Amino acid sequence: MKMIPPRCSMERFAERFERVSRIGSTGDGGVHRPFGSTADLELRHLLQTIAQDEVGLAVHVDPIANIWGIHAGCEQLPAIALGSHHDSVPYGGRFDGPLGILVALEVIQTLKEHGFPNRHPLAFISFTAEEPNPFDLSTMGSRTVTGRLTKEQLHTSKDWDGRSLQEAIAAAGGNLARVHESHLSASDLFAFLELHIEQGRRLEQANIPLGVVNGICGIYREHVTILGEANHAGTTMMRDRHDALLAGAKVALALEALIKESHRDDLVGTVGRFAITPNAANIIPGTCDLVVEIRGATTEDMHATARSFAQATAAIEAEYGVSITREILLDQAPQPLAHDVIELLQHAAQEQSTPYSTLFSMAGHDATHIASFTRAGMLFVPSIGGKSHCKEELTDLQDVAPAIQVFIQTVMELDQR
Repeated sequence: MKMIPPRCSMERFAERFERVSRIGSTGDGGVHRPFGSTADLELRHLLQTIAQDEVGLAVHVDPIANIWGIHAGCEQLPAIALGSHHDSVPYGGRFDGPLGILVALEVIQTLKEHGFPNRHPLAFISFTAEEPNPFDLSTMGSRTVTGRLTKEQLHTSKDWDGRSLQEAIAAAGGNLARVHESHLSASDLFAFLELHIEQGRRLEQANIPLGVVNGICGIYREHVTILGEANHAGTTMMRDRHDALLAGAKVALALEALIKESHRDDLVGTVGRFAITPNAANIIPGTCDLVVEIRGATTEDMHATARSFAQATAAIEAEYGVSITREILLDQAPQPLAHDVIELLQHAAQEQSTPYSTLFSMAGHDATHIASFTRAGMLFVPSIGGKSHCKEELTDLQDVAPAIQVFIQTVMELDQR
């Protein structure tokens, strides 16, 4: 007999979203909740309280400080997990991450309240430090559980102020000395589902309320350090200068030119961090630090662009008489999502008469890493105006309701496998 998916409570969902949005609020519609911040720690406490006291889950924090909430199953089977991340970029938006966290809690609570006899345990997870952060280790929680971050990377990492990652993880309830205990495999997770805002305009422009994600882009990231020579801005002739800022600007423009030459919509490049010292009006910049990122649908495209970028920086190094060093921070391959989960999501949307589009994600997500060892699926909901990583980030909560219902039906069907 086919089970009818129970209806979620959007009133409860909206109330929780407002509570979460108040933590780290910047007062202008945005939030500031980077990993390790006071707001990050405050939201961690709230999420654990909601999961335990309101949803009735068994809550624990693993050694990398991921937050877990478990609703036990009737059989000894690997868990079906739902989740996302709760941290934000600096001065970002309210919807990126927490929306998926609250959807996970609502799906599990709805099934639990309606007496769904789940065979598999149902797990809620909020991953640590998905966003780039002062420790230069993005998707930290999901990369750690898959073994993609080494013990050395974790134990030697410090933020820009010299604070150790070990200290930050301990403050969040984790313990790096036991980090190996957080590693997962297919015997632990049967499937993983993540809802996220699209962070683009494809769904909005097509007037479609739901995106079924079929794959996630690769991300290649470098820290570029340019050492020039700080000197007097008035008495040093132009021909005698070794200006790190000008070399850095040329590096940024070189990346832009390489990407534009490809004429591809599935290959993008960004210089997202640019800092100079001494940073004074009357001193020629002596050093310039950049973080360069390349995203693409194929590893071949990303690596070819990175090789061309290396050649361009070598030419700039000679032109400006500076020293340029490049350190790879991230080299993450594109990740297809599970075909069987994609089909279940599409079928659930069709069953509920919810229009959908199948999309490739040009944003990175925790699901990228979880998909490396178990089946994973993602849904996108529309981003109004395509805005994200800014205070203008906005999604209509009514657009989230169909996605929750699709997840409820998908979990019910996965649970029979």
